[in-house]
Amino acid sequence: MNPCRSRRPLALAVSALVALSATGCGGSGEAAVVATAAAAPAGSTSYPLSFDNCGMKVTFQKPPQRVLILNGTSVGEVESFIMLGLEQNILANAQSYGVSDDPSMIGKIKALPTGGLTMNKNFDVPAEQVLKLKPDLVVSTWSGGFDAKTGFATREQLAAAGITSLVNPVNCAMGKPEATEQEKVAYRNQSINSSLEFIGLLGRVFDVQRRALDLIGELRARVEAVRTRVSNLPAKKVLIAYPGMAMMNANGLPAVMTGGIYDDVIKAAGGVNAFAGQTADATRTLNKEQLATAEVDVLVVGLFTPQEKGDAEAAKLFAAYPNWAAAKSKTYTVVSDGVYLGPLNAGAVEKISKVVHPGD
Repeated sequence: MNPCRSRRPLALAVSALVALSATGCGGSGEAAVVATAAAAPAGSTSYPLSFDNCGMKVTFQKPPQRVLILNGTSVGEVESFIMLGLEQNILANAQSYGVSDDPSMIGKIKALPTGGLTMNKNFDVPAEQVLKLKPDLVVSTWSGGFDAKTGFATREQLAAAGITSLVNPVNCAMGKPEATEQEKVAYRNQSINSSLEFIGLLGRVFDVQRRALDLIGELRARVEAVRTRVSNLPAKKVLIAYPGMAMMNANGLPAVMTGGIYDDVIKAAGGVNAFAGQTADATRTLNKEQLATAEVDVLVVGLFTPQEKGDAEAAKLFAAYPNWAAAKSKTYTVVSDGVYLGPLNAGAVEKISKVVHPGD
């Protein structure tokens, strides 16, 4: 997950989740922003390594050894570290989700050190705790993770303490009022490629380029294999709905995810988002009539908490919206973090494609 943040005191987690529909949490438009940093050459990294990250020059004298990963209600960053075998470089991790399209991720994330850190009212690690921990790198999924107004350490504070900071480049514009137009475009146009580019960036920073290239190649090949299989088949209307995120909707409806990486995952699986073309307000303002009259050939139930049961949630939605083609044919699948910005997109594409075009 890769949410935007609200500064209103009412449950930042709620307002943060709303942003998932605004950006799709994952596009290729950011390529220009991170091209120099994310390219992962096969050779060894030459240190010192310097590049621009969201308008701030960062320099690495060697691979970081004491990394703090901020929460940001995301798991994409910590999952990328894990899939690159960088667990030993993590001093403390604040990201967790509790349910995953790769079940092994749950235990792997839980096994990471937390550094005894606690969250402030804005659901991330406060400045004083970050500085006391003395990491050599702090990673945030969004620029807002370094906002002093919400109690977080600024990038300037960290630099003054000898600590490097890094924002997932596709999210530079998130929580950055002075974001450039290029950063805004990258943020709006997130895609599966965005997830792979962050892996490439980590490969260069931590001098594991070959590992990163191999992982990117494997994940990209899995997605492209599905794209090829479904390329000449008619696109079906797919709805991604998270019942457990009903707090995001003014009418208490399941959170319906549109745009960015959600649309890209659906397209790769051979479908088209049932609410394609909707604005960022869609999830917040969608009403029951709009949901009931939507064309839905395939339902994708998103799980937000471990307590939710996908089959039961699908049954509830089918009972509530019997006119959907998906309700009549009982066509659905269940995902969790695979549709968010992160390294598990290939699994979600494969899973969704099996119900969009079964047997093809």
